[in-house]
Amino acid sequence: MPRALIIGSGVAGPATALFLHRAGWDVEIFEAAAEPDAYAGLFLNVATNGLAVLDQLGLRERLVAEGHRAPHMVMWSSTGKRLGTVPNGPAREPERGSVVVRRGILHRVLREAVHEAGIPIMFGARLDRVEQKDAAVRAIFADGRTATGDLLVGADGVGSPTRRHIDPGAPALAYSGLVGLGGFARVPGLAPTPETQHMVFGRRSFFGYLVREDGEVYWFASITHPAADRAALRAVGADEWLATLRELHADDPYPVPQILEHATGEIGGYPIDDLAHVPQWSRGRVVVVGDAVHATSPSAGQGASLALEDAITLARCLRDLDDHAAAFAEYQRLRQPRAEAVVGYAQAINKQKRVTKSRLGIAIRDAMLPMFLRKARDDTRNDWLYNHEIAWEAGVGGRR
Repeated sequence: MPRALIIGSGVAGPATALFLHRAGWDVEIFEAAAEPDAYAGLFLNVATNGLAVLDQLGLRERLVAEGHRAPHMVMWSSTGKRLGTVPNGPAREPERGSVVVRRGILHRVLREAVHEAGIPIMFGARLDRVEQKDAAVRAIFADGRTATGDLLVGADGVGSPTRRHIDPGAPALAYSGLVGLGGFARVPGLAPTPETQHMVFGRRSFFGYLVREDGEVYWFASITHPAADRAALRAVGADEWLATLRELHADDPYPVPQILEHATGEIGGYPIDDLAHVPQWSRGRVVVVGDAVHATSPSAGQGASLALEDAITLARCLRDLDDHAAAFAEYQRLRQPRAEAVVGYAQAINKQKRVTKSRLGIAIRDAMLPMFLRKARDDTRNDWLYNHEIAWEAGVGGRR
């Protein structure tokens, strides 16, 4: 039985492990964190296409049951004017729209499925380096542990050491000019927003929120910010970020100031980066998936879904093609054009979120947006994002 080492237990790693296990592989997952974090990464959007992959793992309903269905996005101006509603999914099939869920819940759902399949996860295993031989690959971890397999799959995120092993000259992350912030709140009297997220083009910052049935608010902000590194942003405390956000949104319409007034818990700032074009996705017996090879900003709501698409595609290629070299080449051929198109789409959205200090610029933006949103409401041109379905049973390269 061939053996695969999976580096990373976020989204792409466990999903890849589950599909490879289904294809008859012996799989083990290695995670740098010492233990699971139920609140890792706040929350995220799982789009229609990502839900379709989870459905093939039998996990869709587990996730949807704990998430907030959000097939619609309502846009607001800085003066409180409703600009319009756009789909967060296929334009003419809103019932197939996306789900917003705590990242920790998605991780848990996948992790539980991994345990049920008998796939081991080793925590506290931070990858230090990779060594390859003709017939095997070896992972060496920071604590001295080693593991050997036929293949190694790097699902190790934006700072991927696996990507650097494949190509030390791989492109670096590109900063969008925005810093992402987010958290949770409970605002007395604020009604739930079923089936909906709300987006506010504020005077000085972009803000989004939803309210679950139990009254819990999920909120995020994208603030225009000079180039910054993650270490510097992590050093900024929650109180300082909240003070900044309250100042930026002080003049914005209800309930934005109120949400920030009642924000609770940790607030983390992170640069919104993307990874637009990585030429090499594999080297020898090592390959990368998810954010490790095509990180995209949250603006497209597709990061987790692209990772899930990678997982099923890579496993199908390894199942159906003669050797790992052919499988890796076909995987990159199938995935790279779509992944890069999504990254480009997110970059275009980021430009709309950058806030100018010009009052005239804000007025022009607020005047033009309703026209664009009316067109977007029934526009099917973005359905390519959501209607991309990958059938596990379908063969690759004429096989099956």
